[in-house]
Amino acid sequence: MTESAAPVQQASPEPREDDDERPALQLTRRNVIALAGFLILSLGALYLLLPQIAGLDDTWNRIGDGRPVWIIAAFLFTFGMFAGYVAMFRGVYMRAGGARIGWRASYQITMASLAASRLFAAGGAGGLVLTAWALRRSGMRKRTVADKTMAFLVLTYLPYAFAVIVCGFGLHWGLFNGPNPFTLTFVPAVIGCIALLIAIGIAFIPTDLQRRFAPFAARHGRGARLAQKLAQAPAATSAGVRDALEHLRSRDPALLGSVLFWAAQIAVVWAAFHAFGQAPPVAVLIQGFFVGMLGNLLPMPGGVGGVEGGMIGAYVAFGVNSGLAVVAVLVYRAFTFWLPLLPGVIAYFRLRVTVDRWKTEQHAASAAA
Repeated sequence: MTESAAPVQQASPEPREDDDERPALQLTRRNVIALAGFLILSLGALYLLLPQIAGLDDTWNRIGDGRPVWIIAAFLFTFGMFAGYVAMFRGVYMRAGGARIGWRASYQITMASLAASRLFAAGGAGGLVLTAWALRRSGMRKRTVADKTMAFLVLTYLPYAFAVIVCGFGLHWGLFNGPNPFTLTFVPAVIGCIALLIAIGIAFIPTDLQRRFAPFAARHGRGARLAQKLAQAPAATSAGVRDALEHLRSRDPALLGSVLFWAAQIAVVWAAFHAFGQAPPVAVLIQGFFVGMLGNLLPMPGGVGGVEGGMIGAYVAFGVNSGLAVVAVLVYRAFTFWLPLLPGVIAYFRLRVTVDRWKTEQHAASAAA
């Protein structure tokens, strides 16, 4: 990071931030109608057509035989998922000096970003855009937002990687009870190990890589200057990974939020299986869940259809009854995907009010100064 720039160069970008009064992702009448139509079609396809196309005409007959106590348990576990996510978010960004990022702001940002990730883009991109906007409006510097967001992502998905490695190798080598489809146990475990090694390797990239490129760029023209700009991405990624490792070394209690975020989701699936039948072995339940979640990377809002198909396919490959897998996964998605949309949209509008208040406070502080 180049902190030695002239005061005018440091201050000039800040006024331009006032032009960004609303995030790039906004809920307008047009996109609300379009999204509502998409969601209705998605619901119809997933919850009505999918069982028939798959030849599972008796799938929904299980609903009448379902045990309400397990449905209620799945519903309650859903709250643990969001509680963990909010706690993790607050712990990471409060530590970054985000004095405004308390419990209420953390709830508004996380719920609004979850809704945005489901409605606007695949792989959570919409949520990242909205989160960055809110954090910038809270007064955080762009580089701090970039570094902390990367640290937040690393800490969030670290339990994911460890679970895939432990359960994958454990099932493959017979340490855990359950079948061993090679492509769903050994292969994901190896990929998880590679991902962890890459993350550790990124931590060795200098965080001031862009500054170190400056003399080279000054001597070699436009191409070198472009390389200097591109160096910002690995430098910010390295800073984020290092910050995540620092959170781990300090045993930050907020890190338990990440574990709770994933554990509560798996508990929802576990309860959903018990509501309509028998849950698979724990290692199979976890491995099938995480392998199926890769469907979230498909270029569809929130991975709609991809996650359901991925998880159902994974469980069927592990020997779970196909009808039971369909109904359990769809119940899981109903609670963790569809249910939070309404409070997420409400949180989005409340977040806009909060951001407007921050803006007023910043202007008042500037006038006083």
